[in-house]
Amino acid sequence: EFEGGGGGAGGGDDLDVEFELPTDPLPPTYDTALDVGPGGRPLFAFTDTFASFSRRDANAYVDFTLDEWKAMLPEGLPAGMMKEFQETRRCAVMVRESFLDLRDNFRRIVDPAIAAKRKDAKRQIVLDGPRSCGKSIALAMLVHWARTEGWLVFYVPQGKDWSHGGFFYRNTYNDLFDTPIQAAKILQDFLKYNENRLQQLPCQIFEPIPLGEGAGVGMMKGADTVEMPEGSTLYDLIQTGITHSHASVGVVVRLRKELSLVKDVPVLFAIDQYNSWFTFSEFQEPVTVRSCRPIHAKELTMVNVYRPMLHNDMMVGAFSHSTAVGKLRQDLPDVPSDARVMFPRYTVNEAETVCHYYMRQKIIKRENFSEEKWKKIYYLSNGNGSEMRWLAAFI
Repeated sequence: EFEGGGGGAGGGDDLDVEFELPTDPLPPTYDTALDVGPGGRPLFAFTDTFASFSRRDANAYVDFTLDEWKAMLPEGLPAGMMKEFQETRRCAVMVRESFLDLRDNFRRIVDPAIAAKRKDAKRQIVLDGPRSCGKSIALAMLVHWARTEGWLVFYVPQGKDWSHGGFFYRNTYNDLFDTPIQAAKILQDFLKYNENRLQQLPCQIFEPIPLGEGAGVGMMKGADTVEMPEGSTLYDLIQTGITHSHASVGVVVRLRKELSLVKDVPVLFAIDQYNSWFTFSEFQEPVTVRSCRPIHAKELTMVNVYRPMLHNDMMVGAFSHSTAVGKLRQDLPDVPSDARVMFPRYTVNEAETVCHYYMRQKIIKRENFSEEKWKKIYYLSNGNGSEMRWLAAFI
């Protein structure tokens, strides 16, 4: 199991990381001779936020501890990011130009200093691209940046979980299907980082919240709605859904409407594995005694409410091809036609920095490192991040 993290911002002098890995020894403590990137430039940037980077500062690593990552992203880290951390034995990420483009797109929408450029910014983005090109890591970095800027971020690191596992019930009011176990977890995750901010944001909708079936307990007797008294905050709303299983799905639906009305602070919806919301769930509805009908993800109440991008809210979804949901058509329903952005694999310059970093972390032996060999890695992998990391060990 992965236990620790890197040595603090800027690639500090210690590797305070513990792993249950095989016989290879851990890298030695900080060695200035190894902490050199392409052209003699330093590998690490001394910063604790992604806000300070400009395009000329790209292709540098930012080093955090695992605890720092988990504090900023308590909902969970992408599997690809954790794999990178484990194999390199350091919790550092490279700031790529493609990430800076994504960050600056949303910065232009909110920052009044550059408001004149808002016309070319997209409020809704779908990150697509080849497998292992870094979409999920870029999304996690975007959430990290937005939260350091004080934004309210609704982050879903595993969108596939919304349509897999747990109970499902047909909602008698809208003919969709409720998943109360997922709803309760969504509310709990949203509170993990945003609790203090949510206590300061008042509810703006006071219509009764419809009740559904609770997880394994059926319908509530004697009531079909729950009231939200005036003066309630978004924290109170979420606590209602966590405390009462019958109200959990209704609260998640209401939360989506409430967040779209928040004006005091920028709100960003960040959904990883977004493509899993455009295919079938693992749930099936009995049709006859011997047959069942597969239920599409869009028939799930919460997916139906959170999936559309035809609104004015800031939202970014990342496709995850490792979840293998099948090929989707180019024009997705409820998504603007220009929302899809192809996220690139590593460029030659980025691959050079990555290989220098792998040499720093002893994945590549320094005495065997050469320009010819790292270029072979790049062209063999075609810029695929996980393949480059795998091939590096053979230098």
